[in-house]
Amino acid sequence: MRYFIELSYNGKAYHGWQNQPNAISVQQTIEEALSILLKEQISIMGAGRTDAGVHASKMFAHFDMTSSLDDNLVFKLNSYLPKDIAIHVIFEVKSDAHARFDATSRTYNYRIALRKDVFNHDFAYALHKPLDLDLMNEACEILLSYKDFQCFSKSNTDVKTYHCDIKEANWTILKNELVFTIKADRFLRNMVRAIVGTLINIGLNKIPLQSLHDIIKSKDRSRAGYSVPAHGLYLIDIEYPEHIKKISE
Repeated sequence: MRYFIELSYNGKAYHGWQNQPNAISVQQTIEEALSILLKEQISIMGAGRTDAGVHASKMFAHFDMTSSLDDNLVFKLNSYLPKDIAIHVIFEVKSDAHARFDATSRTYNYRIALRKDVFNHDFAYALHKPLDLDLMNEACEILLSYKDFQCFSKSNTDVKTYHCDIKEANWTILKNELVFTIKADRFLRNMVRAIVGTLINIGLNKIPLQSLHDIIKSKDRSRAGYSVPAHGLYLIDIEYPEHIKKISE
């Protein structure tokens, strides 16, 4: 039997989602809890690999079991796991459903604090400089016209293609924060943080809007902007096709 887990986590204390040889990860923490509660060795596969310090308000993972699950497993897991990881629901899916490969889209937010706030300094990037929001949204429209985003990818990655289908990209103001939303079928390593850094440079008039075309076409990471800090980045949604769900008999 294959099960999907929907969860969220505060990434501050973790070295990203994926298991690391010498650092604590979200994946490892959940695997250890499941293995203890289910009394067998459990491995989970996440929908993606968020970097160290990145948060997720909606993340999915899958794992396999040879028997049905206890109805109280979600409650037991939440009681056992640390306070910065929350399990929302566990549900059965088809045996070939895959948390990573079946995802049709992923959506991220990046939060920028426009003024000093004692309650969000760990959860939003403090940038107290005037930004041209209209110019940054024009830059988002340019992003939508391209598919190859090698210029925003971390170097020395093992991906087979740098093509991503960006379905949505925009900036909005929410109270005292500037929020960037981007939705795509897939993302490259460090891609969102590099895009945000580049768009900030455009909003600060450090680089001209039209130069974004040349940056993307160059496929050169050194031409793009800086990578903004991880603590302002949130994975907020992942979408799947309906057909992966287990149909009750």
